[in-house]
Amino acid sequence: MHPNTTPLATAYLRFLQISKAVDSTNQKPALDANESALLDALAVHWFAGSPLTVMQAMGLTRLGSPATVHRRIARLRKIGMVTTDEDANDTRIKRLVLTPTAVTHFEKLGESLKSVTGSAMA
Repeated sequence: MHPNTTPLATAYLRFLQISKAVDSTNQKPALDANESALLDALAVHWFAGSPLTVMQAMGLTRLGSPATVHRRIARLRKIGMVTTDEDANDTRIKRLVLTPTAVTHFEKLGESLKSVTGSAMA
């Protein structure tokens, strides 16, 4: 442990180390930081039961311009992390949902978080 950190800060920093290792070993091709941030944002909405539409996701300007976000969505679709579900009432509306591959990705991150929190509490 670095002398200037608390146990909780150390646990979180260790989680970051492990999550980077999980990303680099399990995800082929690997997600870059921007794709990972977009996937995280999509996952939060999906998990809450209100998946973002493609248009809503393109409005996440903190992740880039709409065109850039759209390219990142296309890449996440290409590598099998997200897919789209059409709205039953309006087929122009496409909601972004996680695939089993993405759920497995988050499961591995959850396992690393579990291992880190167990060691932080010890």
